Amino acid sequence: MEKKNIDWAALGFGYIKTDKRFVSNFKNGAWDEGVLTEDDKVVISECAGVLQYAQTCFEGLKAYTTEDGHIVCFRPDLNAKRMHDSAERLEMPPFPEDRFIQAVVDVVKANAAYVPPYGSGATLYIRPYMFGSNPVIGVKPADEYQFRIFVTPVGPYFKGGAKPITVKISDFDRAAPHGTGHIKAGLNYAMSLHAIVTAHNEGYAENIYLDPGTRTKIEETGGANIIFVDADGNLVVPKSGSILPSITRRSLVYVAEKYLGLKVDEREVLLSEVPNFKECGLCGTAAVISPVGKIVDHGKEICFESGMEKMGPVIQKLYDTLTGIQMGRIEAPEGWIKVIE
Repeated sequence: MEKKNIDWAALGFGYIKTDKRFVSNFKNGAWDEGVLTEDDKVVISECAGVLQYAQTCFEGLKAYTTEDGHIVCFRPDLNAKRMHDSAERLEMPPFPEDRFIQAVVDVVKANAAYVPPYGSGATLYIRPYMFGSNPVIGVKPADEYQFRIFVTPVGPYFKGGAKPITVKISDFDRAAPHGTGHIKAGLNYAMSLHAIVTAHNEGYAENIYLDPGTRTKIEETGGANIIFVDADGNLVVPKSGSILPSITRRSLVYVAEKYLGLKVDEREVLLSEVPNFKECGLCGTAAVISPVGKIVDHGKEICFESGMEKMGPVIQKLYDTLTGIQMGRIEAPEGWIKVIE
């Protein structure tokens, strides 16, 4: 298929309307068959559950053009499972996981002309989401829902390479114990907006949130999980019941152990031990790994040995290996790559 006339190298990380999107509605206790449509407008009641009580969840994944010319997605089954879990926690009817994967395939195929070519540095971002659509005035779950997927071509999260960033320890809490921190609910991101705007105004790229109970343990940032490398070159991954189960983080853990032969320590991580670590990174779909050069804790600077100029050596190997798997340069574990066409 002939590609759209887009300057792929100039793309930022933003929205561009594409040709097709998938829409399915839940009514009378069942999801309909769904349809691919050119209509990008959502029409709902002014009293829709999503507008009144924020009953919505979403996912994010990407389609890539591999070195051998195939269009693929990376581990969409995990996105399907995570969205299933998010929906259940929000008292929404989960969209069937097999249908989720098929809908992703159908939408990407329908917009294949927007999948950036290999080597461009750009990808096709895929956004599945679901929301309560019928009128709800009392505080209760909606009775009707809409599940949608749109796609948009995006450029690399970092222009000119992934330079280490400076982040701060936040005074805000990201999630409550037994709350919704472990699911991808829109409300989690709404509450983080004031904190991230505050951080940006103070000159920081992101917030690091601590556990709300004791404020002594590392949780995650507003939009990514955190990983560390200790003095022995081992990967240290914070563990908590309120951390979102990042697909990128889980993949990096596997890559560290199985591809790079690293020891991985998934456990509670105290803020007090962070100065002993050599490297730090934020991991997620958008950038894979964002290297952190410095953490500022209320004026006290924690500077990592890897510095502010480039990724540390261990995080660089993790990044290169995972992106190599995604782009087809390195053989992937079984089931990780879903070939679209």
